[in-house]
Amino acid sequence: MAAPVCVARIGAAHGVRGAVKLWTFTEDPLAVRDYGPLMTKDGARQFEVTHVREAKDHLVVTLKGITTRDDAERLNGLELYVPRDRLPETDEDEYYHADLIGLAAVNAADEPLGRVVAIHNFGAGDIIEIAPATGATMLLPFTNAVVPIVDLAGGRVVIELPQEIEGDEAPTLT
Repeated sequence: MAAPVCVARIGAAHGVRGAVKLWTFTEDPLAVRDYGPLMTKDGARQFEVTHVREAKDHLVVTLKGITTRDDAERLNGLELYVPRDRLPETDEDEYYHADLIGLAAVNAADEPLGRVVAIHNFGAGDIIEIAPATGATMLLPFTNAVVPIVDLAGGRVVIELPQEIEGDEAPTLT
């Protein structure tokens, strides 16, 4: 069985009846109610979503068996997963983060650059984080120009390192 995929993170309790704030990592935030039981990464605990409503930048959900604010507060920060096979197939040039993490990163000459350790989005587009064998990680735009090839079957991404990154010019001292 493929590794489970993180689809959401529980936030603070909401109200006094056990509801929680929920941040989703899915294209459609409401899709979390369609995946069946959500589970902890180790599979030890499962949660069934019984009610969902949208809030400003998150969802407010009620989970079966969580009925008090104290119960809800104990879940704060818990990541929720689903088995990979419960997720819909991706379109061409679409990838689940979980499918990219761990891939080898190579340059156009197939020379190793490191491994993909994370995909981030801080609001200005996706960023791919590459960890070399030694040294600091690289944060690069996850665009077709910088990542022209994603070869899931071959276990690698090809990286075209930008020649210059805007803002990298040395300051002028007077």
